[in-house]
Amino acid sequence: MKLKWYGHSAFKLTTDKGVRVIIDPYESGFGNGGLTYGNITDEADLVLTSHDHGDHNYVRNIKGKFTRIEKEGAYEVAGIKVTAIPCFHDPSKGKDRGGNLIFVIEADGLKLAHVGDLGHVLTPDILQKMGSVDLLLLPVGGFYTIDAKEATEVMNAVKPRLTIPMHYKTEKCAFPIAGLDEFTKGKKGVKMIDAIELNVTRELLPREPEIVILKHAL
Repeated sequence: MKLKWYGHSAFKLTTDKGVRVIIDPYESGFGNGGLTYGNITDEADLVLTSHDHGDHNYVRNIKGKFTRIEKEGAYEVAGIKVTAIPCFHDPSKGKDRGGNLIFVIEADGLKLAHVGDLGHVLTPDILQKMGSVDLLLLPVGGFYTIDAKEATEVMNAVKPRLTIPMHYKTEKCAFPIAGLDEFTKGKKGVKMIDAIELNVTRELLPREPEIVILKHAL
């Protein structure tokens, strides 16, 4: 599969058979202009939105006749299995920012988890529902989500082969969240990829866990 990072928490997954999945598309300019990644206008067969905030649910510009998943449940669309697991956007069981969905996606012999705007460390029940994960898309910036320390705890609990950080401060994100260094400092196996897209196969998975940073976005 190919994994493209648009920026923030938005990704496009394209399977070997050409099925296109867009996850958590943002509205460019959201947050009084604080989010300036480019408009997402690709075609999709499947769109996943973890919660109803404009930096995660903006489907208006996406092309194609896509199926949208935005509720808890188990689904299969175009040969892709998706499990949407409920959790919370904050450590107060949703009292501050509401609910959130973790998406576990099975395609091309791989298992990918996108945890949306996860606001707390994972409970044993959620970890059991997620099962073994090859690739973890993980927010690390704090304030609206788990911070670098909590993200490290989540990563260590899930034990993916690859972790891709997301939802952190960049030159195109002026939100009051931390940058990437807070999460990566002191960690081994951190790799910067000079691209917007990553090709992932079971054969290419590293033997030892790695943190992969996609350097470019829209």
